[in-house]
Amino acid sequence: MSAADRCALSFAALLELTSTEHHLWRDWFTERPAAWAVPFGTGRMATIGGVVQHIFAVEMRYVQRLIDEQVTDWDDFAQTSIEDVFELGDDARGRFVQFLTSAPATELERMLSFQTLSAGLVTASKHKIASNIFLHGIRHWAQIATVLRQHGFADQWGHDMLLSAVDM
Repeated sequence: MSAADRCALSFAALLELTSTEHHLWRDWFTERPAAWAVPFGTGRMATIGGVVQHIFAVEMRYVQRLIDEQVTDWDDFAQTSIEDVFELGDDARGRFVQFLTSAPATELERMLSFQTLSAGLVTASKHKIASNIFLHGIRHWAQIATVLRQHGFADQWGHDMLLSAVDM
């Protein structure tokens, strides 16, 4: 089994968990559109909807780096509706799955350097960048779940992997 195959297998559970969560959140927000506008932070992430867009925009930008595409400028992410933001997420996730299932080991080991908004110049392997996609999203979804509960939207499901249907 190649390193790429091992990587794809090691990411399989995270792909299943996070993709399932994305679909559950889409349905949940569709049924509770008022939650989309709950205040969260500042700037692009002033609302819960803005944070969801941030999650998927970051995933898209990282995936574009992984597949050696031109990286979309932040200002070009204009999606704001629940439907449009989750379509962005579906597009990013589809490209991510394609990368993880087809990249040879040498590609995963390849180092990339790129400028970030908050951390300056970053250099990391494609494997590490792919890993970060999962962790970045999981961290922000936990923040979203917490803020929504604090604003009275406590009718959520168990988000922990142990409570999921993911088989390992």
